[in-house]
Amino acid sequence: MHRKDLVNFRHLDLNLLRVLAAIYRTGSVTAAGQQLALSQPATSNALARLREFFGDELFVRSPRGLHPTRTAQRIAPAVIAHLQALEATVLSAEGFDPAESSVHWRLSLSDLGEILFLPPLAQALRSEAPHCQLSNVAVAAGQVASALEAREIDIAIGILQAGHGGVTGETLFEERFVGITARDWKPPSGPAGKSLDAKQLACAALAVATPTATVHGGVEARLKQLRLTDRAVLHARHFGALPDLVARTDLLAIVPRMFAESLAPRYEVRIWELPDVAPTYAVRMLWHASASGDAAHAWLRALVKRLFARGADGPRRRGGG
Repeated sequence: MHRKDLVNFRHLDLNLLRVLAAIYRTGSVTAAGQQLALSQPATSNALARLREFFGDELFVRSPRGLHPTRTAQRIAPAVIAHLQALEATVLSAEGFDPAESSVHWRLSLSDLGEILFLPPLAQALRSEAPHCQLSNVAVAAGQVASALEAREIDIAIGILQAGHGGVTGETLFEERFVGITARDWKPPSGPAGKSLDAKQLACAALAVATPTATVHGGVEARLKQLRLTDRAVLHARHFGALPDLVARTDLLAIVPRMFAESLAPRYEVRIWELPDVAPTYAVRMLWHASASGDAAHAWLRALVKRLFARGADGPRRRGGG
């Protein structure tokens, strides 16, 4: 670095680099400001100062938002990496006391995960870390890895795959899907026991959910294998819609077992085993490897495992993907 460049760098407000990183990640001045708790005028002013310092536009408007120039493409990834390393170093040096901490954690849960994971997790946090905050951030399953890398979320829980070199994770539990119907529903064919086979499903009207925040494609893939795709007459975006639907109709919905078992106190539904039909699923907790050594993050991961992790034959929990 030349002496002139060094002098210029010493005059750079390093807080501006956080703005550069946020705009690069979000492609929006407004979204970057929200992420950093800055007003839009303050964020726009910071961008103007960055443009003046680097002598480059840095971001230009496009139909999809602000697009980085070549200069921004060269600088921003290095800035993000160094900010993440600095954050991890500072937090590790500080240690973590849950009773005194005011960390704001951001999770990514599907609608089903929010129904089943969030209440026990919030209960534990209110007891053990009462000053901390918790948000569930809407992230599509295909964007989870990039959201973890950008620190937009701390942890994702659901039927997910890492799908990225910097993302790590572990399985909390594995389980099967089951069927739910109205309590007085009877299979259109065959005996009415506690389980249904493929022939009985072929005579039933099915409902399935395809949420964006987690991956439940195994159900539809299995139906396709069994040539039962045409029996799925209703496709919902969220599992939360299915209990009322089956209670009021002759539909049979295929849902994660843990969700089905949570419905008993509130809905008049019947649970059916689907041993030859429903696939197994693994609910996983994902996080970015750069956060592995962070004491606060490690505490949160340990809490999630304590609440929800179990072996295949372990006690039934209150969670679901």
